[in-house]
Amino acid sequence: MYNTDLPSRADLPTSAQLKRSTLIAALTALALLVTVVMPSEYAIDPTGAGRLLGLTNMGEIKTQLAAEAAEDEMASAKASAERMTQMVPPAELMARMDRIENLLIALTAEQPASQPSPTGEAVAQDNVTVGESAPAEAPAIAAAPVAEATSEAPIRPDGRQDELSFTLAPGQGAEVKLVMRQGAKANFSWTADGGVVNFETHGDGGGQSVSYEKGRSVPADEGAIEAAFDGNHGWFWRNRGDREVTLTITTEGNYIDIKRVI
Repeated sequence: MYNTDLPSRADLPTSAQLKRSTLIAALTALALLVTVVMPSEYAIDPTGAGRLLGLTNMGEIKTQLAAEAAEDEMASAKASAERMTQMVPPAELMARMDRIENLLIALTAEQPASQPSPTGEAVAQDNVTVGESAPAEAPAIAAAPVAEATSEAPIRPDGRQDELSFTLAPGQGAEVKLVMRQGAKANFSWTADGGVVNFETHGDGGGQSVSYEKGRSVPADEGAIEAAFDGNHGWFWRNRGDREVTLTITTEGNYIDIKRVI
């Protein structure tokens, strides 16, 4: 039994028809490329049709955003390189902490010798007999290391608070960084008075780097940073507007120092 639905040879397209269809498709694709794709993606409009359709303006915006992103990336890389040269080596910080810990241990061991007994008499220590008071200069000798340990302590027990404020001119960028140990946390809040800014929250140190958050045309932000490693952790802002912006940042938490880089 034959299938009567099969096309006959006369119904199939000829080679000339196939070539003509292929040529028409290629010309149509070329026309779309020149009149639609190039103006909307690259702001290239050789025929002028893209500007009439509003596509060229779209392409100009895209190319401008791409250029700004590349510029911000270069500025961030440059700032990261500067931070690497300025950061206090973690080994030096740990050496300071070890020195402070040794001083505290020594003070703890010496403290009972100068405390009075419940009867008000001095307790006998070494060659000091019961009833005799300790030498007058002993308290002064014990007090000196306490002041030294306090002045060198890099982190306050209850954390610290800081506030910075500065002005960004159109096109200007600035960075604020916190020197933090791994696992330390800091709360922050910043506002851009008079406009909006592009920003990136990031960290670097010891050959490592991390990007926490990015934003464009943002008037304010708040939250918390938890240091992923020992090093610098903070923010980079750039004013892409046409007027000055006053940026104010408030920080609170367990960090060693705060610095404005640019």
